[in-house]
Amino acid sequence: MQIGELLKDWPCTMKGSIRVEINRVEDDANLILPGDIFIARKGNKSNGLSFIDIALEKGAAAVVVDDETYFNDSDLPVPIIWVPNCLSFIAYASAKLYNFPAEALTVIAVTGTNGKTTVTHFIGQILKQLNEKSMVIGTNGVFIDGEKCFREMEALTTLQAKNMHFLFKEALRLKIPYVILEASSIGLEKHRLDYCDIDIGIFLNVTEDHIEDHGSFERYKLSKQILVTLAKKNIINSDDSICRSIGLATKGKRIFFGKGSHVDFFMQILVEGPSSTTCCIQHKDEKHIVNIPLAGDYQCSNVLAAISCVMQLNFPLEDICKAAENLMLPEGRYERVENKLGLSIIVDYAHTPDAMKMILQTLKKHTQRRLIVVFSCGGNRDRAKRPKMGMIASIYADYIILTTDNARDESPQLINKQIREGFSSKQLYIECLNRKEAIEHALNYAQTGDTIVLLGKGHEKTQQIGQKQKYFSDKAFVQQMVRQLEQR
Repeated sequence: MQIGELLKDWPCTMKGSIRVEINRVEDDANLILPGDIFIARKGNKSNGLSFIDIALEKGAAAVVVDDETYFNDSDLPVPIIWVPNCLSFIAYASAKLYNFPAEALTVIAVTGTNGKTTVTHFIGQILKQLNEKSMVIGTNGVFIDGEKCFREMEALTTLQAKNMHFLFKEALRLKIPYVILEASSIGLEKHRLDYCDIDIGIFLNVTEDHIEDHGSFERYKLSKQILVTLAKKNIINSDDSICRSIGLATKGKRIFFGKGSHVDFFMQILVEGPSSTTCCIQHKDEKHIVNIPLAGDYQCSNVLAAISCVMQLNFPLEDICKAAENLMLPEGRYERVENKLGLSIIVDYAHTPDAMKMILQTLKKHTQRRLIVVFSCGGNRDRAKRPKMGMIASIYADYIILTTDNARDESPQLINKQIREGFSSKQLYIECLNRKEAIEHALNYAQTGDTIVLLGKGHEKTQQIGQKQKYFSDKAFVQQMVRQLEQR
């Protein structure tokens, strides 16, 4: 595509020829290929203007900036374009270069502090049982009909627009009609989902997370609300007060789900077990008893969100409810580790106060003896939530093993000290900074009937301490340790 065609519907100022051919959009100078247009956007730690020379050396055919001073003073050997906002332009240019593929798809975007990965996968699983192909994009990667693919994609909850629109194009090529994606607050705020032509937006919950990234809880909430403006129809969790307020203020088509009154999709829990829940789901005059193979109110809410969504795609509610009886959680979400030690061992990604509270409440209810919690908090993230998570763990846990999460540039000892500020004075705990040793200690300490829950890492296969990232999987290591203990 010629650069003039790419820019004709976008506000900009340009120096250079409009007939230069453009192949791709790229904002990483090190990934530039000949014929790419380099977007010199501002990052959290650096400015793309500093990498223009590298981009030119690698063959960039044009450069886009949103710095007027640089544009006015520049004298580059390739066309240079000034736009008001580089992040928004990346989304537009990516969509246009791929001929706006989202317009030919049914795109579903799920936002919420917790549950995004679970609900996107639930929707994909239900569609598969209804003989429909789908692509799920999110924290755990890219999946087509439950099979992981495009493994080279960066590990982001919401992919950058240049990759998102590539995947939309691939979905069209593979004749996949439905794409379900996770819409993070950061992804929404940074314009990654602009021009995605979203058909359905789903709001699960809004609780404390990413406060330091956004500057305040109010800005975090406002970033979530961006999805309302992008989606043609919105599905709202009525049980979450913030989501309900967003829904009530929303113009256009909106559907409410929940366990309270005045909802379009209503769920009543009838029987709760340690690994399953029987409930009644009602929509208008239609009722169905559903045996969900999951425990916990929050998982039932996730199931109801998925059912409410698929119903909007014109499938019979009866068929959707039957499919819901076969749902499986994605990797690292309330994932049980099978063993012959008489223990219940759970790996979960919970890393916010609300997510921790929900899983510990559920586990405490169904634990025969003691609940042993292994966790810490990530570094360079939301320091205010650490004592809150300490308090929640202290309420439900019989024994806490404080360890190390992705400490990044912070001291694990300092992180754990801040967590301990929330402990009760009688809390039984130990600090074991080596995560392997912490898990090994939990297994050796536990007795028949105990529950061990490893929180914070879930599906992750790496751990970052300082600037070093090493391979580490909670699931793989605990499975290894279980095998050794079983052979004793």
